[in-house]
Amino acid sequence: MSLPKVKVAAAHAASVYMDKAACVDKACSFIAEAAANSAELVVFPESFIPGFPVWAALWAPIYNHDWFKLMVENSVMIDGPEITAIRSAARRHNILVSLGFSESTKVSVGCIWNSNILISEEGTVLNHHRKLVPTFYEKMVWAPGDGHGLRVSDTRIGKIGALICGENTNPLARYSLAAQGEQIHISAWPAIWPTRKPGGQNFDNLAANRIRAGAHSFEAKVFGILNAGFMDDSMINLLVKSGDPAAIEVIEKSPRAATQFLDPTGATIGDILQNEEGLAYATFELNDCIEPKQFHDIAGYYNRFDVFDLNIDRRRITPATFSDSDGPRSRELDTLPTLD
Repeated sequence: MSLPKVKVAAAHAASVYMDKAACVDKACSFIAEAAANSAELVVFPESFIPGFPVWAALWAPIYNHDWFKLMVENSVMIDGPEITAIRSAARRHNILVSLGFSESTKVSVGCIWNSNILISEEGTVLNHHRKLVPTFYEKMVWAPGDGHGLRVSDTRIGKIGALICGENTNPLARYSLAAQGEQIHISAWPAIWPTRKPGGQNFDNLAANRIRAGAHSFEAKVFGILNAGFMDDSMINLLVKSGDPAAIEVIEKSPRAATQFLDPTGATIGDILQNEEGLAYATFELNDCIEPKQFHDIAGYYNRFDVFDLNIDRRRITPATFSDSDGPRSRELDTLPTLD
Protein backbone atom coordinates (compact mmCIF):
# COMPACT_ATOMS: atom_id res chain seq x y z
CA MET A 1 0.00 0.00 0.00
CA SER A 2 1.35 3.41 -0.96
CA LEU A 3 -0.32 6.45 0.58
CA PRO A 4 0.21 10.09 -0.44
CA LYS A 5 2.94 12.45 0.72
CA VAL A 6 1.34 15.86 1.18
CA LYS A 7 2.31 19.38 2.13
CA VAL A 8 -0.22 21.14 4.35
CA ALA A 9 -0.56 24.69 5.64
CA ALA A 10 -2.28 26.18 8.68
CA ALA A 11 -3.13 29.88 8.96
CA HIS A 12 -2.10 31.13 12.40
CA ALA A 13 -4.14 34.19 11.62
CA ALA A 14 -6.09 36.94 13.32
CA SER A 15 -9.63 37.58 12.17
CA VAL A 16 -10.48 41.11 11.09
CA TYR A 17 -12.56 41.20 14.22
CA MET A 18 -16.32 41.22 13.64
CA ASP A 19 -15.93 42.16 9.96
CA LYS A 20 -17.01 39.25 7.76
CA ALA A 21 -16.15 40.87 4.42
CA ALA A 22 -12.60 41.69 5.52
CA CYS A 23 -12.21 38.19 6.97
CA VAL A 24 -13.14 36.68 3.60
CA ASP A 25 -10.60 38.87 1.81
CA LYS A 26 -7.91 37.87 4.30
CA ALA A 27 -8.77 34.18 3.98
CA CYS A 28 -8.56 34.37 0.17
CA SER A 29 -5.12 36.00 0.48
CA PHE A 30 -3.87 33.19 2.72
CA ILE A 31 -5.35 30.59 0.35
CA ALA A 32 -3.40 32.12 -2.54
CA GLU A 33 -0.18 32.25 -0.49
CA ALA A 34 -0.49 28.63 0.70
CA ALA A 35 -1.10 27.41 -2.85
CA ALA A 36 1.84 29.44 -4.15
CA ASN A 37 4.01 27.60 -1.62
CA SER A 38 2.80 24.21 -2.95
CA ALA A 39 0.47 23.35 -0.07
CA GLU A 40 -2.37 21.01 -1.03
CA LEU A 41 -4.50 21.84 2.02
CA VAL A 42 -4.81 25.08 3.99
CA VAL A 43 -6.61 25.22 7.32
CA PHE A 44 -8.15 28.17 9.19
CA PRO A 45 -8.90 28.40 12.93
CA GLU A 46 -12.16 28.23 14.84
CA SER A 47 -14.65 30.97 13.92
CA PHE A 48 -12.17 32.74 11.65
CA ILE A 49 -15.20 34.48 10.18
CA PRO A 50 -15.86 36.84 11.96
CA GLY A 51 -13.68 36.06 15.01
CA PHE A 52 -14.02 34.18 18.29
CA PRO A 53 -16.48 35.71 20.82
CA VAL A 54 -13.96 36.32 23.61
CA TRP A 55 -16.31 38.98 24.98
CA ALA A 56 -18.62 36.22 26.23
CA ALA A 57 -15.90 35.30 28.74
CA LEU A 58 -15.15 38.81 29.89
CA TRP A 59 -18.52 40.23 30.92
CA ALA A 60 -21.86 38.98 32.21
CA PRO A 61 -24.45 38.22 29.49
CA ILE A 62 -26.49 41.33 30.29
CA TYR A 63 -23.58 43.47 29.08
CA ASN A 64 -23.07 41.55 25.85
CA HIS A 65 -26.25 42.22 23.88
CA ASP A 66 -24.53 44.61 21.49
CA TRP A 67 -21.64 42.18 20.99
CA PHE A 68 -24.09 39.38 20.22
CA LYS A 69 -25.95 41.49 17.66
CA LEU A 70 -22.63 42.35 16.02
CA MET A 71 -21.67 38.67 15.96
CA VAL A 72 -24.97 37.70 14.34
CA GLU A 73 -24.66 40.51 11.79
CA ASN A 74 -21.23 39.19 10.79
CA SER A 75 -22.08 35.49 10.76
CA VAL A 76 -22.54 33.92 7.33
CA MET A 77 -24.81 31.40 5.67
CA ILE A 78 -23.52 28.20 4.12
CA ASP A 79 -25.01 29.23 0.78
CA GLY A 80 -24.16 32.92 1.11
CA PRO A 81 -21.70 35.04 -0.90
CA GLU A 82 -18.92 34.79 1.69
CA ILE A 83 -18.66 30.99 1.57
CA THR A 84 -19.09 31.12 -2.20
CA ALA A 85 -16.06 33.42 -2.39
CA ILE A 86 -13.98 30.99 -0.32
CA ARG A 87 -15.10 28.09 -2.52
CA SER A 88 -14.13 30.05 -5.62
CA ALA A 89 -10.67 30.77 -4.16
CA ALA A 90 -10.16 27.07 -3.42
CA ARG A 91 -11.01 26.18 -7.02
CA ARG A 92 -8.98 29.03 -8.48
CA HIS A 93 -5.86 27.97 -6.58
CA ASN A 94 -6.51 24.20 -6.78
CA ILE A 95 -6.23 23.67 -3.01
CA LEU A 96 -8.37 22.07 -0.31
CA VAL A 97 -9.59 24.48 2.38
CA SER A 98 -10.83 23.90 5.92
CA LEU A 99 -12.56 26.97 7.35
CA GLY A 100 -14.03 27.80 10.75
CA PHE A 101 -16.92 30.27 10.67
CA SER A 102 -19.93 31.47 12.62
CA GLU A 103 -22.94 30.25 10.68
CA SER A 104 -26.32 31.95 10.45
CA THR A 105 -29.58 30.57 9.11
CA LYS A 106 -32.65 31.78 7.23
CA VAL A 107 -34.82 30.01 9.79
CA SER A 108 -34.00 32.39 12.66
CA VAL A 109 -32.35 35.80 12.81
CA GLY A 110 -30.91 34.97 16.24
CA CYS A 111 -29.64 31.41 15.76
CA ILE A 112 -25.96 30.92 14.94
CA TRP A 113 -23.67 27.88 15.04
CA ASN A 114 -19.95 27.37 15.49
CA SER A 115 -19.25 25.65 12.17
CA ASN A 116 -16.49 24.23 10.01
CA ILE A 117 -16.43 23.28 6.34
CA LEU A 118 -14.02 21.30 4.22
CA ILE A 119 -13.86 22.45 0.60
CA SER A 120 -12.31 20.46 -2.25
CA GLU A 121 -9.82 21.83 -4.76
CA GLU A 122 -12.76 22.03 -7.17
CA GLY A 123 -14.71 24.32 -4.82
CA THR A 124 -17.14 21.62 -3.68
CA VAL A 125 -18.22 21.51 -0.03
CA LEU A 126 -17.15 18.04 1.10
CA ASN A 127 -18.33 18.35 4.68
CA HIS A 128 -20.25 20.86 6.78
CA HIS A 129 -19.99 20.41 10.55
CA ARG A 130 -21.64 22.30 13.40
CA LYS A 131 -20.01 22.06 16.82
CA LEU A 132 -21.94 19.51 18.85
CA VAL A 133 -21.85 21.39 22.16
CA PRO A 134 -20.78 25.01 22.64
CA THR A 135 -18.33 25.10 25.54
CA PHE A 136 -18.97 27.00 28.78
CA TYR A 137 -19.68 30.69 27.97
CA GLU A 138 -19.99 29.86 24.26
CA LYS A 139 -23.49 28.62 25.12
CA MET A 140 -24.55 32.27 25.36
CA VAL A 141 -23.53 32.74 21.72
CA TRP A 142 -23.89 29.57 19.65
CA ALA A 143 -26.63 26.93 19.40
CA PRO A 144 -25.77 23.21 19.73
CA GLY A 145 -25.04 21.47 16.44
CA ASP A 146 -25.74 17.88 15.42
CA GLY A 147 -23.97 14.75 14.22
CA HIS A 148 -24.39 15.46 10.51
CA GLY A 149 -20.80 16.62 10.11
CA LEU A 150 -19.15 13.71 11.93
CA ARG A 151 -17.76 12.51 8.62
CA VAL A 152 -14.35 11.78 7.14
CA SER A 153 -13.85 13.02 3.59
CA ASP A 154 -11.89 10.77 1.23
CA THR A 155 -9.77 13.26 -0.76
CA ARG A 156 -6.87 12.94 -3.18
CA ILE A 157 -4.46 13.76 -0.31
CA GLY A 158 -5.98 11.36 2.22
CA LYS A 159 -8.95 10.89 4.51
CA ILE A 160 -9.63 14.14 6.38
CA GLY A 161 -11.72 14.75 9.48
CA ALA A 162 -12.19 17.83 11.67
CA LEU A 163 -13.46 18.76 15.10
CA ILE A 164 -13.84 22.18 16.69
CA CYS A 165 -12.01 23.09 19.88
CA GLY A 166 -13.58 21.32 22.89
CA GLU A 167 -15.00 18.56 20.69
CA ASN A 168 -11.47 17.18 20.77
CA THR A 169 -12.14 16.49 24.46
CA ASN A 170 -15.00 14.15 23.48
CA PRO A 171 -13.58 10.63 23.00
CA LEU A 172 -16.74 9.42 21.24
CA ALA A 173 -16.63 12.24 18.67
CA ARG A 174 -12.96 11.51 18.05
CA TYR A 175 -13.59 7.78 17.80
CA SER A 176 -16.39 8.37 15.27
CA LEU A 177 -13.78 9.83 12.92
CA ALA A 178 -11.15 7.18 13.63
CA ALA A 179 -13.75 4.53 12.81
CA GLN A 180 -14.07 5.99 9.30
CA GLY A 181 -10.38 5.55 8.48
CA GLU A 182 -9.28 9.11 9.24
CA GLN A 183 -5.65 9.88 8.31
CA ILE A 184 -5.46 13.67 8.76
CA HIS A 185 -7.21 15.21 11.75
CA ILE A 186 -7.89 18.96 11.89
CA SER A 187 -8.53 20.53 15.29
CA ALA A 188 -9.55 24.20 15.18
CA TRP A 189 -8.98 26.48 18.20
CA PRO A 190 -9.34 30.13 19.28
CA ALA A 191 -6.37 32.37 20.04
CA ILE A 192 -7.22 32.45 23.75
CA TRP A 193 -9.89 30.82 25.89
CA PRO A 194 -10.20 32.82 29.09
CA THR A 195 -11.21 31.03 32.26
CA ARG A 196 -9.27 29.93 35.31
CA LYS A 197 -8.28 26.65 36.89
CA PRO A 198 -8.29 25.76 40.61
CA GLY A 199 -6.00 28.08 42.52
CA GLY A 200 -6.99 31.14 40.51
CA GLN A 201 -4.59 30.74 37.60
CA ASN A 202 -5.85 30.99 34.04
CA PHE A 203 -6.62 27.87 32.01
CA ASP A 204 -3.49 26.84 30.09
CA ASN A 205 -4.87 26.91 26.57
CA LEU A 206 -1.52 26.01 25.04
CA ALA A 207 -1.04 22.82 27.04
CA ALA A 208 -4.70 21.78 26.93
CA ASN A 209 -4.85 21.92 23.13
CA ARG A 210 -1.60 20.01 22.75
CA ILE A 211 -2.72 17.26 25.15
CA ARG A 212 -6.04 16.69 23.41
CA ALA A 213 -4.73 16.81 19.86
CA GLY A 214 -1.75 14.67 20.79
CA ALA A 215 -4.03 12.08 22.37
CA HIS A 216 -6.04 11.79 19.17
CA SER A 217 -3.00 11.51 16.92
CA PHE A 218 -1.58 8.80 19.17
CA GLU A 219 -4.82 6.88 19.64
CA ALA A 220 -6.11 7.08 16.06
CA LYS A 221 -2.61 6.96 14.50
CA VAL A 222 -3.29 10.02 12.38
CA PHE A 223 -1.47 13.19 11.45
CA GLY A 224 -2.78 16.21 13.34
CA ILE A 225 -3.16 19.87 12.44
CA LEU A 226 -3.69 22.06 15.51
CA ASN A 227 -4.83 25.33 14.01
CA ALA A 228 -5.23 28.15 16.51
CA GLY A 229 -6.24 31.73 15.92
CA PHE A 230 -4.02 34.72 16.58
CA MET A 231 -5.01 37.74 18.67
CA ASP A 232 -3.72 40.97 17.16
CA ASP A 233 -3.71 44.49 18.61
CA SER A 234 -6.85 45.55 16.75
CA MET A 235 -8.85 42.74 18.34
CA ILE A 236 -7.46 43.55 21.78
CA ASN A 237 -8.25 47.24 21.36
CA LEU A 238 -11.86 46.50 20.43
CA LEU A 239 -12.31 44.23 23.43
CA VAL A 240 -10.81 46.59 25.99
CA LYS A 241 -12.08 49.91 24.65
CA SER A 242 -14.38 50.07 27.69
CA GLY A 243 -11.27 50.45 29.81
CA ASP A 244 -12.39 47.66 32.15
CA PRO A 245 -9.19 46.82 34.08
CA ALA A 246 -10.43 43.32 34.94
CA ALA A 247 -10.98 42.48 31.26
CA ILE A 248 -7.57 43.87 30.33
CA GLU A 249 -5.93 41.73 33.02
CA VAL A 250 -7.70 38.57 31.80
CA ILE A 251 -6.59 39.17 28.21
CA GLU A 252 -3.02 39.90 29.23
CA LYS A 253 -2.75 36.81 31.43
CA SER A 254 -4.48 34.32 29.14
CA PRO A 255 -1.95 31.98 27.46
CA ARG A 256 -1.89 32.28 23.68
CA ALA A 257 -2.59 29.13 21.71
CA ALA A 258 -0.12 27.76 19.17
CA THR A 259 -0.54 26.35 15.67
CA GLN A 260 1.44 23.16 15.17
CA PHE A 261 1.47 19.71 13.55
CA LEU A 262 1.66 16.17 14.95
CA ASP A 263 2.69 12.82 13.53
CA PRO A 264 0.79 9.54 14.20
CA THR A 265 2.74 9.01 17.45
CA GLY A 266 1.70 12.42 18.77
CA ALA A 267 5.15 13.97 18.24
CA THR A 268 5.47 17.53 16.95
CA ILE A 269 6.67 18.02 13.36
CA GLY A 270 6.91 20.96 10.97
CA ASP A 271 6.49 24.62 11.88
CA ILE A 272 5.14 26.02 15.14
CA LEU A 273 3.63 29.50 15.36
CA GLN A 274 2.42 31.15 18.56
CA ASN A 275 3.40 34.79 18.99
CA GLU A 276 3.49 35.80 15.34
CA GLU A 277 0.92 35.67 12.58
CA GLY A 278 1.48 33.70 9.39
CA LEU A 279 1.26 30.37 7.61
CA ALA A 280 2.80 27.27 9.18
CA TYR A 281 3.73 24.29 7.01
CA ALA A 282 4.39 20.57 7.43
CA THR A 283 4.78 17.53 5.20
CA PHE A 284 2.79 14.39 6.00
CA GLU A 285 3.96 10.95 4.83
CA LEU A 286 0.66 9.10 5.20
CA ASN A 287 2.43 5.74 5.00
CA ASP A 288 3.65 6.60 8.50
CA CYS A 289 0.10 5.93 9.74
CA ILE A 290 0.51 2.21 9.06
CA GLU A 291 3.25 0.96 11.38
CA PRO A 292 1.82 2.47 14.62
CA LYS A 293 -1.44 0.63 13.98
CA GLN A 294 0.50 -2.59 14.56
CA PHE A 295 0.68 -1.50 18.20
CA HIS A 296 -2.86 -0.17 18.72
CA ASP A 297 -5.60 -0.05 16.10
CA ILE A 298 -8.67 1.27 17.91
CA ALA A 299 -10.79 0.96 14.76
CA GLY A 300 -9.43 -2.51 14.04
CA TYR A 301 -8.00 -5.39 16.03
CA TYR A 302 -7.33 -3.30 19.18
CA ASN A 303 -11.00 -3.11 20.02
CA ARG A 304 -13.77 -5.38 21.24
CA PHE A 305 -16.71 -4.80 18.97
CA ASP A 306 -18.59 -7.57 20.79
CA VAL A 307 -18.29 -5.54 24.01
CA PHE A 308 -18.64 -1.97 22.73
CA ASP A 309 -21.36 -0.82 20.34
CA LEU A 310 -21.41 2.85 19.29
CA ASN A 311 -24.29 4.28 17.25
CA ILE A 312 -23.91 7.76 15.73
CA ASP A 313 -26.96 9.72 14.53
CA ARG A 314 -25.87 11.86 11.58
CA ARG A 315 -29.27 13.28 10.69
CA ARG A 316 -29.32 17.06 10.25
CA ILE A 317 -31.55 18.59 12.92
CA THR A 318 -34.19 20.96 11.54
CA PRO A 319 -36.88 22.96 13.41
CA ALA A 320 -39.72 21.34 11.51
CA THR A 321 -40.44 18.78 8.80
CA PHE A 322 -42.79 19.77 5.99
CA SER A 323 -44.45 17.27 3.66
CA ASP A 324 -45.47 18.77 0.33
CA SER A 325 -46.89 17.27 -2.81
CA ASP A 326 -44.05 18.40 -5.09
CA GLY A 327 -41.62 15.57 -4.26
CA PRO A 328 -38.92 14.89 -1.71
CA ARG A 329 -36.87 17.61 -0.06
CA SER A 330 -33.52 18.44 -1.63
CA ARG A 331 -30.38 17.56 0.26
CA GLU A 332 -28.75 20.62 1.81
CA LEU A 333 -25.47 20.57 -0.11
CA ASP A 334 -27.26 19.90 -3.41
CA THR A 335 -28.86 23.35 -3.14
CA LEU A 336 -25.61 25.29 -2.86
CA PRO A 337 -25.05 27.77 -5.70
CA THR A 338 -22.82 26.71 -8.55
CA LEU A 339 -19.53 28.50 -9.02
CA ASP A 340 -19.03 30.76 -12.03
